[in-house]
Amino acid sequence: MAIKTSDASAVSPAAASPEEEKVENALRPLSLGEFVGQERVKENLRVFCAAAKGRKEPVEHLLFAGPPGLGKTTLAGIVAREMGAPLRITAGPVIEKGADLAAILTSLAPGEILFLDEIHRLRPAVEEILFSALEDFRLDLVLGKGAGARTMRLDLPKFTVVGATTQPAALSAPLRDRFGHLFRLEFYEEKEIAAILERSAGILGVKLSPAARDLISTRSRWTPRIANRLLRRVRDFAEVAGEKEVSPAIAEKALAALGVDKKGLDASDLGFLRCLCEKFAGGPTGLGTLAAALAEEEKTLEEVVEPFLLRLGFIERTPRGRKATAAGFRHLGLAAAEEERGKLF
Repeated sequence: MAIKTSDASAVSPAAASPEEEKVENALRPLSLGEFVGQERVKENLRVFCAAAKGRKEPVEHLLFAGPPGLGKTTLAGIVAREMGAPLRITAGPVIEKGADLAAILTSLAPGEILFLDEIHRLRPAVEEILFSALEDFRLDLVLGKGAGARTMRLDLPKFTVVGATTQPAALSAPLRDRFGHLFRLEFYEEKEIAAILERSAGILGVKLSPAARDLISTRSRWTPRIANRLLRRVRDFAEVAGEKEVSPAIAEKALAALGVDKKGLDASDLGFLRCLCEKFAGGPTGLGTLAAALAEEEKTLEEVVEPFLLRLGFIERTPRGRKATAAGFRHLGLAAAEEERGKLF
């Protein structure tokens, strides 16, 4: 399977270094059989891909939704391999004009798969062009302006768009309805993360003790991407220490040095929680206010930091803003604002 990255995807605000990206790609499963977890998603993909191949048609457009790092890009690559089709990768935010999308669509080969990451961030003008391409495999272009403008219709070869989003609610209904299947990826169980770590350790040539594996899995936020990154960092500490096996002691030392606590919270998570609890007395506080106080983008807080804190029950999203829970205060070793008020009255 050939993988092509369109010119529009060359820029990414959260792009990994080339070396990191190379290692991450090496750890990606290449088939549904190798992919750990997401059992319902995998079973449905098997059926849809097999049925499409039986009809000698491209698989219907697919939409993967879920927090970052759960395998949306990996599944897009697996679908392409299942279909024996080339895969082209781009992202919604970097397709600035309709002409950019038109250039990508008109260059697709029959049956090719276009992976659109962060599809919820497509500009409205670009989204309009995508509607007819998804539904009718045609492109309606307006050439010129004013009274001299004219419309041109281009037929496109049948292809598949695989969209990925961390915010399915942000997708417009017309765009969402043009996808044949919507898959919601869930956080992984710790035993699934442990199985992923076993596989990754084998690929990387890392001797990982079961206790160290389980320790890393409990700190991985139920997310394969984070588990693999922690494994690589722990490996570095073991190599520098001259250890041939990653032991629990080495893993504990490495995770402490990386600022990952016993719940898997890192410096960003703890900074967010501490700011909410200490600076704003637990809230409720608006996301914009928190972003300004932390000198961070709202999107990063909402899509990267908050989902894990919400799942742990450390914060709540309320109509008035973000609010820390009693569990969040306890994790920091602080008394909740309500408890403090109870002592005063």
